Amino acid sequence: MNASSPSPAQNQATTATLYGGVTNRRVTVRDLAAAKQRGERWAMLTAYDALTAGVFDEAGIPVLLVGDSAGNCHLGYETTVPVTMDQMVMLSAAVVRGTKRAMIVADLPFGSYQESPAQAMHNAARLMKEAGVGAVKLEGGERSARSIELLVEAGVPVMAHIGLTPQSVHAFGGYPVQGRGDEAAHQLLRDAKAVQQAGAFSVVLEAVPAELAAQVTEQLAIPTVGIGGGPDTDAQVLVWTDMAGMTAGRVPKFVKQYADLRAVLGDAARAYAEDVRTGAFPAAEHSFH
Repeated sequence: MNASSPSPAQNQATTATLYGGVTNRRVTVRDLAAAKQRGERWAMLTAYDALTAGVFDEAGIPVLLVGDSAGNCHLGYETTVPVTMDQMVMLSAAVVRGTKRAMIVADLPFGSYQESPAQAMHNAARLMKEAGVGAVKLEGGERSARSIELLVEAGVPVMAHIGLTPQSVHAFGGYPVQGRGDEAAHQLLRDAKAVQQAGAFSVVLEAVPAELAAQVTEQLAIPTVGIGGGPDTDAQVLVWTDMAGMTAGRVPKFVKQYADLRAVLGDAARAYAEDVRTGAFPAAEHSFH
């Protein structure tokens, strides 16, 4: 092997798949770009605490999103709108501490970036400095392009989010599918190209027709992440409590539940309570003498 030839370790670093591949460092934006080039799809899940994030990290999930969806599924809010920067910093820091390999992306919550690019920069810096995340995510296409451009110029990796943007729930009047009809489809395409031009390394497409998401994916050089965007995006993301069956009641159409953890946890709690009631717990092996 001559001096100019890549070592086996270097070859492995450039060809390893995202899922269970790189193990000695964090997944980076370069890894995601390389996956797009070779046509490798990857999964992203939300995480909001160190313990759950550690499970997903050990499972090989390459990207974890500390979403403001914590407002709905952990903090008891009806929407994501009330979530604060302080809460996002706290949750993001916990996820970073609980992981070793996954790229950690954190949401900029409602009201933390819409005022100006300077406001976006200030709060993105908090997430990177105080929580240690590797990237931030913000909602909006053309309207957020200036903020994305400033963040990227300052060295902040940005994941964009277009289509159904949950922080705009009151403006939408709910959570309707976006991009239906020629005018709406053209606007979504403009939004996708605007965030790519501004420097975003990836873009989430939420609740858009599968055919439109496929068209966006084909036209963009950056990875697309679908959530209710059909099967042809470069990656998929789900809220983990939806995916694992912890969410009570009806879940969105685009969710596939891979477990029923709500039932498992409920059964465990009932069994524990019964053991306490009958005196079966604690037993001798659970006691100090």
